[in-house]
Amino acid sequence: MATVAVPRGTSHPLGRIFREGSRRRKRKWHVEGPVEAPVKERLDSAGAGRGRGRKRLRKERRAGGIETIANEFSDRCTPSVISFGSKNRTIGVAAKNQQITHANNTVSNFKRFHGRAFSDPFIQREKENLSYDLVPMKNGGVGIKVMYMDEEHLFSVEQITAMLLTKLKETAENNLKKPVTDCVISVPSFFTDAERRSVLDAAQIVGLNCLRLMNDMTAVALNYGIYKQDLPGLDEKPRIVVFVDMGHSAFQVSACAFNKGKLKVLGTAFDPFLGGKSFDEKLVEHFCAEFKTKYKLDAKSKIRALLRLYQECEKLKKLMSSNSTDLPLNIECFMNDKDVSGKMNRAQFEELCADLLQKIEVPLYSLMEQTQLRVEDVSAVEIVGGTTRIPAVKEKIARFFGKDISTTLNADEAVARGCALQCAILSPAFKVREFSITDAVPFAISLVWNHDSEDTEGVHEVFSRNHAAPFSKVLTFLRRGPFELEAFYSDPQGVPYPEAKIGRFIVQNVSAQKDGEKSRVKVKVRVNTHGIFTISTASMVEKIPTEENEGSSVEADMECPNQKPAENSDTDKNIQQDNSEAGTQPQVQTDGQQTSQSPPSPELTSEENKIPDADKANEKKVDQPPEAKKPKIKVVNVELPIEANLVWQLGKDLLNMYIETEGKMIMQDKLEKERNDAKNAVEEYVYEFRDKLCGPYEKFICEQDHQNFLRLLTETENWLYEEGEDQAKQAYVDKLEELMKIGTPVKVRFQEAEERPKMFEELGQRLQHYAKVAADFRNNDEKYNHIDESEMKKVEKSVNEVMEWMNNIMNAQAKKSLDQDPVVRAQEIKAKIKELNNTCEPVVTQPKPKIESPKLERTPNGPNTDKKEEDLEGKENFGAEPPHQNGECYPNEKSSINMDLD
Repeated sequence: MATVAVPRGTSHPLGRIFREGSRRRKRKWHVEGPVEAPVKERLDSAGAGRGRGRKRLRKERRAGGIETIANEFSDRCTPSVISFGSKNRTIGVAAKNQQITHANNTVSNFKRFHGRAFSDPFIQREKENLSYDLVPMKNGGVGIKVMYMDEEHLFSVEQITAMLLTKLKETAENNLKKPVTDCVISVPSFFTDAERRSVLDAAQIVGLNCLRLMNDMTAVALNYGIYKQDLPGLDEKPRIVVFVDMGHSAFQVSACAFNKGKLKVLGTAFDPFLGGKSFDEKLVEHFCAEFKTKYKLDAKSKIRALLRLYQECEKLKKLMSSNSTDLPLNIECFMNDKDVSGKMNRAQFEELCADLLQKIEVPLYSLMEQTQLRVEDVSAVEIVGGTTRIPAVKEKIARFFGKDISTTLNADEAVARGCALQCAILSPAFKVREFSITDAVPFAISLVWNHDSEDTEGVHEVFSRNHAAPFSKVLTFLRRGPFELEAFYSDPQGVPYPEAKIGRFIVQNVSAQKDGEKSRVKVKVRVNTHGIFTISTASMVEKIPTEENEGSSVEADMECPNQKPAENSDTDKNIQQDNSEAGTQPQVQTDGQQTSQSPPSPELTSEENKIPDADKANEKKVDQPPEAKKPKIKVVNVELPIEANLVWQLGKDLLNMYIETEGKMIMQDKLEKERNDAKNAVEEYVYEFRDKLCGPYEKFICEQDHQNFLRLLTETENWLYEEGEDQAKQAYVDKLEELMKIGTPVKVRFQEAEERPKMFEELGQRLQHYAKVAADFRNNDEKYNHIDESEMKKVEKSVNEVMEWMNNIMNAQAKKSLDQDPVVRAQEIKAKIKELNNTCEPVVTQPKPKIESPKLERTPNGPNTDKKEEDLEGKENFGAEPPHQNGECYPNEKSSINMDLD
């Protein structure tokens, strides 16, 4: 399973399984994962030929076989920036480079727009600080207005994120040389259902199958725990580790309990508006005020000047993390052709950001309160995220927990690596150490419904905050007709989203029993692997009377054939609550927690078979005659359709339109890339040939052609930057062919002049070798006296013919000047060498025939060493006799003597 690893800030590491040092704070989310190619093949092919590369890759292989993929700029982090032009889109590093020059058409910092309406107060605040325009969509969502292909276009945030995923998908596919279809995407743990569904829609637009939306902190915890060898056993007290992540725009903390092969998220807390961006804004505000006083310049009045100031303040912030001295900030031609400068040190920076530093403790206190943990219970505190590099941030966290913080995880790639591991766990192609993951529900979720006979509403909290996830529960309702259930967040004040409602679900096709009684309707509610609440199934218990064959009536539960099994085979535990009044409170059957990675053998939920009291009495009366047969009651679960009206969900038609639009833009990008490649090929040819015509190629073209060709190259260069600046691909292809028509013969002459002497030398060496063999044969050399004379004549004939051919060719070539086409090509000489070898080599390498050794007969008089020596006298002794045990020869034993005729 190949996966794309997509980072989390305005930049992402792609996992070869989608980094960056301090740039990590500008990351969006990760889609990371394993790759199809085996780890060894991946690592070996990537590092072949370079010792340092092999050493690094061996180190990564020891770290679990995860390699972060670099993009076309050899950068392990791709910025989450999309720039729109008149011909195509630019995504990633190239787009970020255009952020100032094309500010109005360059989109960044869009992650938090997912699943929100344009009227959302957060959107209204943010749009004042953006260089591009936000406008409402027809469905009330957030639209991004840009100029693309010289026309005004309106894109949804799902489309913008899909463009980023397209880039990451291409990067992964180019590296793996295989198509990528599956991925794991990480999102902030505080994302609501609407935001999560929006991200899944973005993945669907690109054609990516998102196996799991993973919380950032859960991915970090997986990356931390799966490699640990010293975790306590399953029956021991778990090790508690707190993970702290401060990235570009948000601050997240989580507490996790680790046992061997097991991870459980105990709780999460966050500040979605505290991150590296907040510290940048403090610096920008400070220098805006300073420049206004010092230079009478209002940086906020020009968006380009403000963007430049943001970039410089970000660099200054990073420098202050490693330097405590005064550091300068200088910007040339800032506004109105004026240069500006300022300075700041770390102490001033910390004083400026004192209120931000105070906010760090709030989520930490919240986490400890939720999980009922004491500081002494925490074994370690791991920090990730670029903003945690700020010394004051580290100090604040360390002081809260009263212990040194740990930085063993890669601050920029920890989330991406966790996603890659999750992808490997879900893939059948990888063998991964067994490791179960239990996530937590970030916000409490409740259901509300109306009673059949009353106007009052019933409310039930189905999932409390930090409830285990994924998880399912079965609720039982008594109803005579269709009914509605509305899901909402129990504590709207604790959710960083203006809408508390999750969605309305209508259970359809409900009807009363044939006897007029209310039907029992079982509704399965679930928080799935993506962290999204859903009503997965609903079924009505229908009683059907049948003929009795046995003499006693039994009520039995039977599953409807088309009823689907519980998602992920979660184990169910019956936790039923008594109903004193029909419909007042549903019965609740709770599925036991189950991770998607290591499903245990399921215990399927079913109600116990009930035997009526009357039937029990009948069973006891075994000696009495049987009574009249009673009808048997069969209970069947009939699956019911559910209509879901969610707070944020793209319609199928709209989604298909987005998929089609993205496909067209991908094709346009491809055509534009081919056009640019053709143009660049012409430009490269002009520069390369002009340099070589005044260098190594100069002797291989006559003076007149030399001047004409130089003039043509100059004209082509001028054409490229004038009327040829924006031509169709075919125009560049034709121009290159015109140049190559003249240039290729020159290049061939040069190459032939380089290769031809080497080929002639090799041919001469072979001719000398075969001529010497023929001469030795004529001189009766023992090495070749086993070769037939007719065969050797073929060798002599071939040598003479080839030697004559070579002499004639060399004489003809010597009469040619370098600027003329050669008489013979190196390839022809190579073919001649092959022909010569094919004729001569089989003859001169013939092996000598084997000669059988004469055999010596032994005397029948038993072992007699003296007799053996006498018998051997007078005979030609060709070799020593093989030794026998104890130096004796036995009667009637035959032995052979080895002969070496050479």
